Amino acid sequence: MDDELQNGYEFDYSKAKPNRFASELKKGGRLVVLDPEVARSFGWSATVNAVLKALLQTMPQKSPPDAITTP
Repeated sequence: MDDELQNGYEFDYSKAKPNRFASELKKGGRLVVLDPEVARSFGWSATVNAVLKALLQTMPQKSPPDAITTP
């Protein structure tokens, strides 16, 4: 099998469908791809968010970028 890129590709955008998950994204949110073994441990994004928010509570607070002054 040849894995090299060709000079050009033609895509039939008339068959394209809207992203069915786009409406679930919140403004300022980010999509993250989890490793399969991690994804199996969490059923839903709400679970992942809850764990990450709990982890954030254990971390030292950072200063906001605009509050940093240069000498």
